[in-house]
Order: sequence, then C-alpha cells, then structure tokens
Amino acid sequence: MKSVSRIATMFALAALALGSAVTPVKAATPLRIGFSDWPGWTPWQIAIDKGWFKEAGVDVTMQWFDYSASLNAFAAGKLDGDFVANGDGLSTGANGAKNVLIMLTDYSSGNDQIIGKPGITSIKDLAGQKVGIEVGVVEHLLLEHALKANGMSLSAVTLVNSVTNNTPQVLGSGAVAAIGVWQPIADQARMALPGSRAIYTSAQAPGLIFDGLAVSPISLKENPQAWMKVIQIWYRLLGYVNDPKTHDDAIRIMAARDGVTPQIYQRYVKGTHLLSLAEARAAFKKSDLLSSIYGSDANADAFNVRNGVYKTPQNIAEYIDASMIEGYKEGN
Repeated sequence: MKSVSRIATMFALAALALGSAVTPVKAATPLRIGFSDWPGWTPWQIAIDKGWFKEAGVDVTMQWFDYSASLNAFAAGKLDGDFVANGDGLSTGANGAKNVLIMLTDYSSGNDQIIGKPGITSIKDLAGQKVGIEVGVVEHLLLEHALKANGMSLSAVTLVNSVTNNTPQVLGSGAVAAIGVWQPIADQARMALPGSRAIYTSAQAPGLIFDGLAVSPISLKENPQAWMKVIQIWYRLLGYVNDPKTHDDAIRIMAARDGVTPQIYQRYVKGTHLLSLAEARAAFKKSDLLSSIYGSDANADAFNVRNGVYKTPQNIAEYIDASMIEGYKEGN
C-alpha cells in the first residue's frame, strides 16, 4: 500500500497543477462514497442538494447508510470510499478491505457518549454492571478510555454486544446499566428513557476519535483527480457551514437529513469539532499524541489488538496519506 500512496501522490500533484478551473474529471465509474448520520458527515447532504458535485465536474454517488452497514458495504467492495472513525478504518483494513485515510473531517468533542440509565450517574457506578456496546466499534474504545480514566478496566463491566442503532431499545429494556452511542442516536436514547444521562463523552478525550474519508487504494490510484475534487467540495461545505450568512441554511439541510429539528441539530454542531484545513494539516503531522492521527491510530490499533478485533498490529503509516491535504490549495 505504500507504493500505492506514492503513486497517488504523483497523480495528486498532477491534479494540483490543473489549477482552479472547473475541469470535468473522468473517473472509470462514478465514485461510490458512503456516509451516515454522524454530524461530521451530514454536511455532504448540502453538496447533494446544491448540485456541487456536478458543478465541480466530478461523478460521485453518495450513498446513505447506517454507520455499521456502511462499514460492511466498504468491506465488501461495494464502496470506493467511506466516512469512518479512524479506529474503524484500521479494523476494516485488518480484516481484508485495505484503505487509506486521505482527509479528516473532524474529531469528536462530545457527540460520542456513554449514557447511563436512571440512577447511574458516573462511570464508577458501572462496576459489576452490564453495558450495551457494539463490540469492536468506536464506542467500545470510548468506554475503555472512560473506565481507564476512572481507574477501572473493561473487566469491571460485562459487555452486551448491540448494534449501535439498536442501543436505545437495549437501554430502555432495562437489560443494561448503560450504552455507548453517538449523536443523533444518543438523543433518541435519552428521550426514550427519561432520567438517563451522559456519564462520559468524547469531549473529555479530544483526539481519541478522529473521523474522515477512507478510500480504496485502487480507486485512489485510478482516480486521484476525482478524489481531489471531493476534498475541494468538502472545504466548500465547511465554508458554507461556518459562514454566518449560510449557517442557518446548512443547519436546516443537515437537520432534515438526520430527521430532527434545526434547534436539536445545533447541539450536534457543538459536539463535533469540524477541522479547518490548518487543523487537518496539523493533525496529519506525525506524533504519538492523540492530537495527531498517527498517535490516535496507534492508540486505536493497540485497543483493537488488545480486544481481539484483529490479531496483528497494523502498520499505521500504510493507512494514512496526507499528500492531498498537504498539496491542497484553498480556492482550487
């Protein structure tokens, strides 16, 4: 995969030389990209509604999934790229669907949550209790981090494997003391069970969970210009979300995509730290800290091996290609 990355870099640099003109980009087939209800990814609905892919001259089919289903589709080769949490990109690759992260959209800053049922008010209250979690997926990582921060280990709780989208029903059934879940499903869980509350969130662990676009190395090699156009559209989206003149319209579109009101969606915005270009570039710098995708990936990789998600530690560098972000020029 390293050689693929180097080849991709050459193609990416060639793409940059094209300048700012809207040049039709011919991919072998439309790029098939999966996205789901994570607030860092719903901005893509804006590009769909506004026709920005066609305007940019890139042939893309954005496919909406439940998150876990998107990982399955990516692993099955039904997608050329998928928006994933970084640790899930590693587990997908380790289990056969090699992928490389070419851009970062955000890090979670509160939207990933451990929610306790009524009467559970802290992580320490979970000792000896059952927790509903999708084993091996990102909330499992958050739970382990939360327990460790409170001087506990995963052995202090009993995991009840539950698909994340179903965890509100699991919590409501009384079968578990807590669940791990992200927004907007977290809101659904709390509304379904009055008195339940978040007892730990990703705001207490910035950089533990990065989110971004993982792509097939083969597709990246074959369609570097098209992928660069996707990145260009992302930064146009970011400007649309952040501009006070268009912010309300962006919220309206994203809220509709998630099936909630704009007022509710405003809360999700605060729990997802959308990365500026400068922040994304900084996160792509090598470091052992969680503020770097390298450090965050290393942490997630160790977690995945420790918990049997896969057996062999992954070569982190093979999952990261910063060349397009490093070469990207604003206004392209």
